[in-house]
Amino acid sequence: MKKKLFIPGPVDVAPDVLARMATPMIGHRTNDASVLQKSINDKMQKLLYTENVIMLSTSSGSGFMEGAVRSCTRKKAAVFSIGAFGNRWYKMATANGVPADKFEAEWGQPTLPEDVDKVLATGEYDLITVTHNETSTGIQNPVEEIAEVMKKYPDVIWCVDAVSSAGGAKIEVDKLGIDILITSTQKALGLPPGLAICSFSEKAYEATKEVEHRGLYFDMQEIYDTIQKKNHQYPSTPSLSHMYALDYQLDKIMLEGLDNRFARHEEMAKYVRAWGRKHFELLAEEKYASRTLTNIKNTRNISISDLNKELGKRGMVVSNGYGKLKDVTFRIAHMADTTLPEIRALLFEIEDILGL
Repeated sequence: MKKKLFIPGPVDVAPDVLARMATPMIGHRTNDASVLQKSINDKMQKLLYTENVIMLSTSSGSGFMEGAVRSCTRKKAAVFSIGAFGNRWYKMATANGVPADKFEAEWGQPTLPEDVDKVLATGEYDLITVTHNETSTGIQNPVEEIAEVMKKYPDVIWCVDAVSSAGGAKIEVDKLGIDILITSTQKALGLPPGLAICSFSEKAYEATKEVEHRGLYFDMQEIYDTIQKKNHQYPSTPSLSHMYALDYQLDKIMLEGLDNRFARHEEMAKYVRAWGRKHFELLAEEKYASRTLTNIKNTRNISISDLNKELGKRGMVVSNGYGKLKDVTFRIAHMADTTLPEIRALLFEIEDILGL
């Protein structure tokens, strides 16, 4: 039985979007490829409110996360973590021999602007990483407040992981001063996994010139240079099939309207949070709660595995807690093309299964 996915990625993909992946192949060094990739660049710039160059990678978002910290850290990276995926960014740095320190908040708590200010005031760091939306905890960091702190440190490269929020929450990249914002296709954008996307500032590009060992496949300088020299083409063969689907899905997103899309995500998030507070407890404080996923404390000590077995019989699935939060919490995603009626139907079934 096909199950409706209420998990933090991959998400359900509309049949017409999937069909675009069957578009006949073209040469990746042709003008047709340049036109396709330029079209994606222009639409993603609108979605992210930026004039920075958009770069694509045939990988998960982790590829660009690794590339960013390796290509742009000249001195030392400060990794601010609010969960499993912030911790992964730190592992990426150390695995590549990049000097880095990790500043981890208690799971369920955000990175606060004063935390960032205190660390950067030491003068030790020339790059920071911040998770915008952490799916292991259901926290959305206050990047607007962090942006005010970053104005004091104009030489520091600011990298943001928006893998699970871009396309579902409004992120004004240029207004916030974000140098590298990274996302991927399989979450709030509503596409199959396999393509990473980032916006890349001129300041970030200049930083790469001071880094000798940037790797190869995720060398952000080489990707940027190739886009400039070869009219939006890439150093190696990309997944053109994903690009066809992304270009088409971005048209659908624009047709819905960005404000409407963000409002739909906000409405679903508020509905799930209200339900979670009524029947359980929430891990996140309201002001730091994610717009694309809600993490609910398992205060009733239910078997989340059994819940999913029963939901599976009804054609639905939610997500258990992640890592050390497994069975302690469960997570309901409300992102991409999911609608409020679908969320209501899911919660009705959960109530019926649990006798709430």
